[in-house]
Amino acid sequence: MAFVNNNYSRHTHHNNHNNPYFCSYVFIYLYLPPSSCQMQFRLENKDNTTYARAGVIKTGHGDIKTPVFMPVGTAGTVKAVHQRELKEDIGAQIILGNTYHLYLRPGTDIIAKAGGLHAFMNWPKPILTDSGGYQVFSLADNRKLTEDGAIFNSHIDGSRHQFTPENIVDIQRQIGGDIIMAFDECAPYPCDHRYASASTDLTHRWLKKGFRRYSQTGALYGYSQAFFPIVQGSIYPDLRSASATEVTQYDAQGYAIGGLSVGEPENTMYEMVEIVTGILPENKPRYLMGVGTPVNILEAIGRGIDMFDCVIPTRNGRNGMLFTRNGILNIRNQKWKDDFSPVDDPGTIFADTQYSRAYLRHLVISNEILGAQIATLHNLSFFMWLMEEARKKIKEGVFGAWKKQMIQQLSTRL
Repeated sequence: MAFVNNNYSRHTHHNNHNNPYFCSYVFIYLYLPPSSCQMQFRLENKDNTTYARAGVIKTGHGDIKTPVFMPVGTAGTVKAVHQRELKEDIGAQIILGNTYHLYLRPGTDIIAKAGGLHAFMNWPKPILTDSGGYQVFSLADNRKLTEDGAIFNSHIDGSRHQFTPENIVDIQRQIGGDIIMAFDECAPYPCDHRYASASTDLTHRWLKKGFRRYSQTGALYGYSQAFFPIVQGSIYPDLRSASATEVTQYDAQGYAIGGLSVGEPENTMYEMVEIVTGILPENKPRYLMGVGTPVNILEAIGRGIDMFDCVIPTRNGRNGMLFTRNGILNIRNQKWKDDFSPVDDPGTIFADTQYSRAYLRHLVISNEILGAQIATLHNLSFFMWLMEEARKKIKEGVFGAWKKQMIQQLSTRL
């Protein structure tokens, strides 16, 4: 298959304005097939004073150095960012796609005809797809839970659909993520212990069905797909402990923690993470779903988490909030109106030094698309820098002291 891709044997047709049949530059990139090897995780280093870890996840689309942050590409795109910028400027190692949104639009048939999501969106690196459970269960007034799965109405046109533990595996097989997730219920916050317990039990029963389907089916595009069960249990220590114990009965390639960062106090979230990471196997990657701010991420790394995703850097960026190593900057504030210093100096990407804070503020308050682009480039690049620094400090054995200092800086309002 040949398609535009940055992996790449390149052929060019040069302009010749004296030739009536000239054509503009045309770039044709030949797809280099991914590896079919099973996902593997190698733990490389541990911090001396915390539970922070540095490792490498090997996938069919390349290696992922952990800890890692995954930009959210909900519908096959990280909003306001080209794939080339993601790969070459931001340095993203892996991105996330959303099963619910991709299933509804453009539909899995279209994605499969393209050869999977990698080919469809021209992304040569790893992709993780979530199960769509969080999105379905956020449709509280338009969905019904059953033992078999969830029946829901599309937010696009109101059409009726059903997700089951089995067809979620089938859908993610068609989408083609390197890492795919089990179907789970994300219990709302707050909820009482009785509801949380029943919800967690349902998630475990769905996991049994989903893991069976995963084991009985194969990947469609020539590379392996890893399957991650999800730990639930709301804010209840006994339920979190029981769920972590239950999911580790499945010999999965990694494990995820769901149902946190949904409104509970931050210290409660950290407590749940500590309980779960104390039970999950050390030789498998651990993914904390939907988290979070830079401070949340550093705290979770210190508790043994390897993988993160969140819309915060992109969504908040589009609304004018910038995260920097010196603190949080709201570019809409009047104080930046005539500040002609760089957006962020020394910065982590070209956009940080090519534009001034005054100019970016003008773009953002004027709702110019370029403002969203610059802010998103900055935030995502900063999150990548933060992960690289965390990994470096873990390998040096000084993550704990560095984290304490960084959290003070990151929490400052500029």
